[in-house]
Amino acid sequence: MPSLKEIKTRISSVNNTRKITSAMKMVASSKLHRAQVMIGNMLPYETMLEHILKTFLSSDAELKSIYSVERPIKNVALIVFSSNSSLCGGFNANIVKLMQQAIDGYAHLGKENIIIYPIGRKVAEKAQKLGYKVAGNFNELADKPDVNKCIAIAKEVGQMFNKGEIDKVELIYHHFKSAGSQILTRKSLIPIDLTTELTRDHERDLETTIVTKEAQEYLRKKGQTTVENDIRVQPLNDNYIVEPDMETILSTLVPKMVHLMLYTALLDSIASEHAARMVAMQTATDNADELLRVLNLQYNKSRQQAITNELLDLVGGSIND
Repeated sequence: MPSLKEIKTRISSVNNTRKITSAMKMVASSKLHRAQVMIGNMLPYETMLEHILKTFLSSDAELKSIYSVERPIKNVALIVFSSNSSLCGGFNANIVKLMQQAIDGYAHLGKENIIIYPIGRKVAEKAQKLGYKVAGNFNELADKPDVNKCIAIAKEVGQMFNKGEIDKVELIYHHFKSAGSQILTRKSLIPIDLTTELTRDHERDLETTIVTKEAQEYLRKKGQTTVENDIRVQPLNDNYIVEPDMETILSTLVPKMVHLMLYTALLDSIASEHAARMVAMQTATDNADELLRVLNLQYNKSRQQAITNELLDLVGGSIND
């Protein structure tokens, strides 16, 4: 059995660790709130742009864009979103695993025909370790989202697609649904299938950082009701007057939608990272509390045992005398 000094030292160590995890949880919660605000500020623009594109597609089913033309895949680009730091549970491990699955699916193309755009240090290190072509260093985006840099990346891959240098661009990231739910997502950025991409899940909880099961169940039901109401009160309207012509407008809006999809994925990934870290630190804090309870109980038992032994020695000595 460890001595009282050893137990006391361990209690002090666990207490210090608990202070760190508790502080990290509070920091992650604050950063999550800011990320939720950024997503909330972006959503009205995304909703309106999506609504206009849906209207155009529903009014003329034969409308097409250079971004929606599918062709045989010989070269592929993967834009993968991770974090720059650890201590966020399985966030980075899940992203790396999904990236590996995507790479395995394109293994027949050869390493030289797979380009990876790593947003975040963790995925960049993994891509370099695997020996794949990395398009550049985008680690700063994982900490400080910049819409202009996202547009630059989207334009770069769009130009490569138009020149035939790549035939497909995929996004791999966590879709932020709520503080307690982040959905691992892999989808096509280019070519963009507007009929399916524009019906993707928009259900997000951007107001709370509560992660209890009861709260999440309530928010999930509330979110479903809101989505259903939105669908009922916002029917498509195909009475737009388009100048100069539908093809020109679509060729402008679809690239903007591609830019927005990339920026949305970045904001979702950042919010998901903070949510995952908040949950991980909360779990670590709870585990530290449980360990402290066990150690304090063990300390008290050992101390009581030591006092009992001393009393027995005193009593035994007096009897012998």
